[in-house]
Amino acid sequence: MNTEHPFLSEDFYVDWAQLTPERIVPDIEFALERARANIEKICTQAPGEISFDATLLGFARATRELGRAWGRVSHLESVENTPALREAYNTVLPKVTEFFSSLTLNARLWEKIKAAAENVPAGTLNAVQQRFLDETLADFRENGADLPDDKKSRLAAINAKLAELTTKFGENVLDSTNAWEKFVDDEALLAGVPASAKAAAAASAKAKNRDGEFRFSLQAPSLVPVMQYAENDALRREFWEASSAVARADAKFDNAPLIREILALRDEKAKLLGFADFADYTTSRRMAKSGKNAREFVENLRSRVDSFFKTETEDLAKFARERGDACAAETGKLAPWAVGFWAEKLRRERYDFDEECLRPYFEVNAVIAGAFAIAEKLFGVKIVEKTGVPAWHPEVKTYEVFDGEKLLGAFYTDWHPRETKRAGAWMNFLATRGEGVPAHLGLICGNMSPAVDGKPALLSFDEVLTIFHEFGHLLHHVLSEVEIPELAGTNVAWDFVELPSQIMENWCKHAESLSLFAKHFETGEPLPQELLEKLLRAQNFRAASACVRQLSFGKMDLDFHIETAKYKDCDLENYWNETLADYLVPTASPQVSMARKFLHLFSEPTGYAAGYYSYKWAEMLEADCFTRFLNEGILNPETGRDFRKKILARGNAAPAETLFRDFMGRAPDPAALLKREGLAE
Repeated sequence: MNTEHPFLSEDFYVDWAQLTPERIVPDIEFALERARANIEKICTQAPGEISFDATLLGFARATRELGRAWGRVSHLESVENTPALREAYNTVLPKVTEFFSSLTLNARLWEKIKAAAENVPAGTLNAVQQRFLDETLADFRENGADLPDDKKSRLAAINAKLAELTTKFGENVLDSTNAWEKFVDDEALLAGVPASAKAAAAASAKAKNRDGEFRFSLQAPSLVPVMQYAENDALRREFWEASSAVARADAKFDNAPLIREILALRDEKAKLLGFADFADYTTSRRMAKSGKNAREFVENLRSRVDSFFKTETEDLAKFARERGDACAAETGKLAPWAVGFWAEKLRRERYDFDEECLRPYFEVNAVIAGAFAIAEKLFGVKIVEKTGVPAWHPEVKTYEVFDGEKLLGAFYTDWHPRETKRAGAWMNFLATRGEGVPAHLGLICGNMSPAVDGKPALLSFDEVLTIFHEFGHLLHHVLSEVEIPELAGTNVAWDFVELPSQIMENWCKHAESLSLFAKHFETGEPLPQELLEKLLRAQNFRAASACVRQLSFGKMDLDFHIETAKYKDCDLENYWNETLADYLVPTASPQVSMARKFLHLFSEPTGYAAGYYSYKWAEMLEADCFTRFLNEGILNPETGRDFRKKILARGNAAPAETLFRDFMGRAPDPAALLKREGLAE
């Protein structure tokens, strides 16, 4: 362990207790000094010193130490966002942003990079090395290397401001989410709310010294059961209004001004770099190739499911009206806070199926063990827990992944909510194997239902899907065999990166794989056949509505980043309710735009901006890929090994189109997705 600069430690397993907020500023400033010195050495290379290894690979090496340290800081900012850590993070963020932005704007460095590329003897590079050379040149050009000096200065300023604004956006969402809580002292008000959710709320209240009451928050495990099950319409409305007010409740947390500024800066950046708009900028090297193509994909898919969506919408309104919903009877439409409630009622009646009945069969550790068992069978690896490894929180567990005796990688898991932890679920990597790093190191974080009253954490089916999804990302990282770290694992085209994650969700939807882990947490009995059949029959319940909801996010994203001048100052609610009307379940009163809390789009300088379509794009890819498993056996090791070899292991060693074709033997077929979801005409 580097005791003087712990964030720079080269230890594979870091002592997280040493990574304290007061170490962030000195450690990152020290790492910046070293990185600047490394870059300067490349800039001063004599002609005889310039080569692929010394210059191109040297450039990659020059910033790895800083990248490793900053990755640890950024991770802690996501999972332990204390005031002290936030202050330190925001102190060094502009400096880190400025440094990384300066690299492609450094004329001296660019000259050396170009010279190295031009001087590579023909035929001396292997395919991965050639890919790295091509990607490096493209990265420089795409990030302003050929701009004149005045435009380089402006681009650097834009990048710095975007880092500042998007960080503030995420902080506002976290703070305004945590600012709301509700205590209920009359259990009768919670009629319909599942016992598991009430038990969690009681435990939360007790932790706040309100024993005998129920405490609810806007974190998903607390909010969702109320919105789906609470019979009390007024209670659901209160929760809906609170959730809708996140990052818009008052001037302190309102993200609308940040959205306007972020969109304007992204648009200016794209135009500086010679692109028509930010969507064209982000998609130019992705499978979609342009913002226009991405938006056409979204709109075409929306049109193909239109008749199914209308039928589902009419069925739901009719069902609610017949069951006595006053709003539906009066207006023919549901209140916004009633849609999830009546959808759950309809599912329970149509399929005689209550998702809450599944929870006892989805104990969190059993689900994780099931995901591991499926990966072991398909991909030929062994996953074992490693105890005694320091972590950032007592709940964190560590696992190692082996291929025979060879350690491929390791990862941390952090599954449950905390007030200092951002919402959602995500995978990230902390180290990539190569050049002194013995193995891959990653992490998976989530906000799943916690353990309550001595019972283990019992998950909803959606939470099970989330675990498998994030585990798919993790496998993409730890099973990478690409020799150059910058091309390894998840460093792929954005509209390809969700393929490995989303395909893993399929193993939650088939009896053969469910039998490996869906067992009662107390008795060990397998999921009863009757309940299993109900679950499988209900898989495509309101599939068109789920599809259109996802497409609405992609549509908004692309509209904002293609027609920024038109939409950056728009009324967010008017856009949501009018422009996106065909993408929404019609409701009796206006809905609230989720833009102000849309972390995917606005909590990073780029992130999923102009890329949210990639979820559906990758769904198209994985549904098609999974047809091989359906035809050859969903637990067929040969098919699994082929997927590992041709997709998971190859990272960005070749274009995404090439990797897909290597596995499937042809271009993608969009029909597989619609057929799987029962939406094919």
